Amino acid sequence: MEESFIAKKTAGRRKGGAAAFQSEGDTSVLGRDLPHNIDAEEGVLASVLRDTSNDVITACISSKIREDYFFKPAHRIMYSAMLALYNQKREIDEIVLAEYLNSRNVLSDVGGVVEISRIAGRIETPAHFQEWLGIVREKYFLRTLIRACYNAIEGAYQNEGGIDYFIEGVEEKILGISQDRVGDTVKKADEPDQVDAAVARIISLIKNKGQMVGVPTGFTQLDELMGGLHPNEMIVIAGRPGTGKTSIALNIAERALFGANPVPTLIFSLEMLAEQLHQRIIASRARIDQHALSRGMLKKESIADINATAKELKNAPLWIDDTAGISILEMRAKARRLNQQLGGKLGLVVVDYLQLLRVSDPNLPREQEVAEISRGMKAMSKELRAPVIVLAQLNRDSEKETRAPRASDLRESGSIEQDADAILLLSRQRKSASDDETTSNSQWLIRAELAKQRNGPTGVATLLFNRNYTRYENYSLRDDVNI
Repeated sequence: MEESFIAKKTAGRRKGGAAAFQSEGDTSVLGRDLPHNIDAEEGVLASVLRDTSNDVITACISSKIREDYFFKPAHRIMYSAMLALYNQKREIDEIVLAEYLNSRNVLSDVGGVVEISRIAGRIETPAHFQEWLGIVREKYFLRTLIRACYNAIEGAYQNEGGIDYFIEGVEEKILGISQDRVGDTVKKADEPDQVDAAVARIISLIKNKGQMVGVPTGFTQLDELMGGLHPNEMIVIAGRPGTGKTSIALNIAERALFGANPVPTLIFSLEMLAEQLHQRIIASRARIDQHALSRGMLKKESIADINATAKELKNAPLWIDDTAGISILEMRAKARRLNQQLGGKLGLVVVDYLQLLRVSDPNLPREQEVAEISRGMKAMSKELRAPVIVLAQLNRDSEKETRAPRASDLRESGSIEQDADAILLLSRQRKSASDDETTSNSQWLIRAELAKQRNGPTGVATLLFNRNYTRYENYSLRDDVNI
């Protein structure tokens, strides 16, 4: 099957049917070129060649992309060869592809090694391959629909059989196009892993009554409300600047990394360098005063704690990507690749923060940009089957109105509120009427409101934010004496 187009090329094109009818090899109808986009086709082929993890070719196969989806015959030959190499579990790169095509005497049909190298050199990263793949699919279905309609017209003129039989044939052809386009994601309840998976989850919840089921946050009140962080969920942590959004996310990641069962964690930091994040994790976990650290005024025992924590961190399953201005497509591609390398074991993703991400089309209005990013985050959580913590900024409305923040205060787009499975809003909690947000002390009470939880209750937790250590901790009433 994978070599079907190459086999046809080497054996000679089969002929059949009336000349007036359109076949897949025809490139025009009524003197007009059929819809196609050569740039998008080359983008997909280049992405396959550039992608060392085979994510792109896997996505193509999952989307049922065949060689006839490509308009240019040379591209069909190349893609057919790529499928064959993938099924043989061989590397897919310029050299291997050229050797494979040459062994089948079709290397010259694609333009030789020079043409393969030119296509591979068109892109620097396969991050945008989904966009190009969408264009290739769209043009293929338009070509197929035009051919089907044209052949239906010709068939109607030439039809000598029964009208019912003819119409049934036309309907079958159009239905086949629609089914190929939509795919088979609709699943019946009695299919494998459908109801059985749901029952297994229910039984697990019953067996683990009183125990943590998801990835624990490390904060007692939050874990009681949420039951931990669950796969397929997008958890938004939002607050105004200075409320410690990054700190609480790093503390949750720390709990996941250094728990009884370490959870492989990936952090995308669009605001801070990886080195800075590592420093914060080490200082927070070792309880090093950040102000003293900045001045280099540390005790010997503190340095020993830092070295011990650093050694512990080196052995932790933590990955950090600090690429500035990364797009949501690039982020999903990187997370997908790491998850594949880990055998599907990636257990937590943290994004700091949402409003700094880019989209593929810079001409979109900002609200639409954030909406696209938000949808991409939710899709990533489902694709990875892992919880995704997304940090986000709140607008100034809660400060202007002197009230606790609401989910509707999420900056720039209400789609974040819609897409999120859980929303945690952070704000400083006043202890009395005389207390204000400018009070200078080392510890703050933080109101952490679970304003939305798709699969559970909402509620409010009180946390203690130790500013010296940039660390969130569980709060109890006895802590008031130190605040």
